[in-house]
Amino acid sequence: MRTGPITQDTTTVALGLAEIRIGNSAAYIGQRRAILPATASIGALANTKFIGNAEFFKLESGFPLVEDTSFPLRESAALECAFKEITPANVALSRGLDPDNYANAHSGEIYLGTITTPSFIRMEAIYTYPDGTNTMKVIFPRAQVTSTTEIDFATEDVATVPVVITSKSADDGVSGGNKIWNGCPLGMIIWDDGTGTTTTTSSTTTTTT
Repeated sequence: MRTGPITQDTTTVALGLAEIRIGNSAAYIGQRRAILPATASIGALANTKFIGNAEFFKLESGFPLVEDTSFPLRESAALECAFKEITPANVALSRGLDPDNYANAHSGEIYLGTITTPSFIRMEAIYTYPDGTNTMKVIFPRAQVTSTTEIDFATEDVATVPVVITSKSADDGVSGGNKIWNGCPLGMIIWDDGTGTTTTTSSTTTTTT
């Protein structure tokens, strides 16, 4: 008889990469579900990694000190990936520019020495489980790219460019935000079983689409 951690549901095991789609934040800020079309994909990727950081304050008392409880101090969410398709739009994205301004795959100009505040973008990471039906979607409704542009050319491998997409507050307390994100200002992760119906429940909202 087998022992140890045995797979309970094979359809929940993740294998492969997520597809990354990028759009204009302001144009889609009122949309709570994944809405960007397949044409908004940045193409082939070398890796995709979601990072949800949290920092806590630990309250201690007594002698010797013993931890009593923890209080959250800050939270952040980011998506790291490395794209393979070296297009003007993708390189512009890595520099914090709006990739929508670079429509041609082999024509365009990106000026160096002109770095400015990164544009606000919408990021949707669409991961499809190996069964081809179930999906997990990470949505950053208002995000910025804050990373160094590195194109590492190699003799016998394709070049990949790492990008860090960091979610920013999207609630109605900030300019460019929307009240639909008040309960989840950094965005959300949505699981969909392929039926087209997803239910989200939080302390403030219950939404079925």
